Amino acid sequence: MALRDASRAAEALRHARALVITAGAGMGVDSGLPDFRGDAGFWKAYPPYERLGITFVGAANPEHFERDPTFGWGFYGHRTNLYRETVPHAGFAILRGWIERFELDHFVVTSNVDGQFQKAGFPEDRILEVHGSIHHLQCTTPCSDSIWENREEIPVDGESMRAGRIPRCSRCGAVARPNILMFGDYAWVNDRAARQQRHFDEFLAENRGARLVVVEMGAGTAIPTIRYLTEEVGSLPGALAVRINPREPRIRPPHLSLPCGALEGVAAIDAILSEDHPA
Repeated sequence: MALRDASRAAEALRHARALVITAGAGMGVDSGLPDFRGDAGFWKAYPPYERLGITFVGAANPEHFERDPTFGWGFYGHRTNLYRETVPHAGFAILRGWIERFELDHFVVTSNVDGQFQKAGFPEDRILEVHGSIHHLQCTTPCSDSIWENREEIPVDGESMRAGRIPRCSRCGAVARPNILMFGDYAWVNDRAARQQRHFDEFLAENRGARLVVVEMGAGTAIPTIRYLTEEVGSLPGALAVRINPREPRIRPPHLSLPCGALEGVAAIDAILSEDHPA
């Protein structure tokens, strides 16, 4: 742990006006969620797919919902159930504590589709899910731009990874799918994500020139969407970025790097902040 950088991050938070939280798959690891890092990591989480020789890219393909929907919904139904059962780790509460303590305007930008920030109490209108959400559905066709809440109960056979039932579009009866941007996806309805993006753009405009801290957690380089956004926002006047990542923590100065997991990183910063006001 780079204690000097943790101390500098704490000092920046003490004087910040706004906080942008950016998060990739590594954010959920401390909650017990898999991050699908590489084929070996994916197969460790889902052994049946190793037997079938299917990678994460192969499983997260929208074609399954057209060709073999019980197989497509096997993967996404299992993930839906997993995310519903998962309890957000303590790092989420630490972040919320900073927002309340320092009265920070804030926004969350995440590539995760798990809905953990909403479950942890972050307001819906302060979250941008750049790849969509498993907790919302759309038509596979799609017959319209309609997006609706995923209230489906989807039993999944753990051996075959096939779903016991298939959600349907209430408008046309076609197979429904998660409102998630998948690999090779040309049918994703991005209206919800576009609305979230507009809210984020408004947030940035309102905080132009303000002291702003970006705290990035668990965002890797394989799909670097979140890392690029962190660096883009961190380059704004008055902004400072803090990258928390156990494997790929590098970031250009003057930004800060903590080579550890999300929970360990925010807890280290919080411990320094707590020295100001001990319990």
